[in-house]
Amino acid sequence: MTTDTPPPSTAGWRGTFAGFALGLSLFAVLWFAAAAIGTKLGLWRWEFGLGVMTIQWGPMLLMAAAGVSVLAVIIALIKAPRKQAFIIALAALLISGLAFGRLAGFGGHAARLPPLHDIQTDWADPIQPSDALLTAREATGALNPILDDPIIPEGANSRWEGMGGRRVAEVQAEAEFDPARHKSPRETPYPLIAPLIAPGVTADQAYGAALAAIEARGWTLILAEPEEGRIEATETSFWFGFHDDILIRVREEDGAARIDVRSVSRVGLSDLGVNAKRIRGLLDEIETRLAKGLTG
Repeated sequence: MTTDTPPPSTAGWRGTFAGFALGLSLFAVLWFAAAAIGTKLGLWRWEFGLGVMTIQWGPMLLMAAAGVSVLAVIIALIKAPRKQAFIIALAALLISGLAFGRLAGFGGHAARLPPLHDIQTDWADPIQPSDALLTAREATGALNPILDDPIIPEGANSRWEGMGGRRVAEVQAEAEFDPARHKSPRETPYPLIAPLIAPGVTADQAYGAALAAIEARGWTLILAEPEEGRIEATETSFWFGFHDDILIRVREEDGAARIDVRSVSRVGLSDLGVNAKRIRGLLDEIETRLAKGLTG
């Protein structure tokens, strides 16, 4: 005797729907990777890859995937539950839910940070870019100029109320960790950004340690002038291929070596705290190298 009714172990059409939900969730995750990789490969401009595909369309796609996944879970449980369909639907919901949670966390992190993309250790004496660096920036269509005293654009007020028109130097100082005002670095968006003063270290030794740190990180060296104590390099992000420029200045000051660093993004209003983190990490590495006598 035959029957058209699928046996209890078969997922049936509900399994097909659950499979669709899983496929949609995986597609939504891959969408973000495609947006980043396509931007890096030059298939489309960063404004489209980041602004449209990632920020504008990405959340809607994840919400759709999560909604379909919830529906698949409900369908798998009503009337005659199917274990296979439920497991597939639950996997789809976990994937889309985790991705959406990560995206929401990213948005919250971005909102907590000030709209800065140019950070340095000493705004009273800003590090100037060389002609070589300016040429390299121009070749990639850099939109952010390197200025002595930059001002946050008025358009930032649409997302960061009250920030538009303010001096970058002042906003950076407010966002930094200050041991005199804060108990823990976790209280502030940025770590302490200050020159590295190395007593008893010559400028040549400090320069060698800085250059070695740059080379160890695999950044692209733009300029190295030991006589002037100047180093310029560029770091390219893995996903979108964004270029950030690092400018280093080494001087002797009162029997010590002083190292200043400036890190600036070529495009974008906010750097999501990357430049401040890069400067702090680089200075810490240079200090470690000097302590160990690794000066080149």
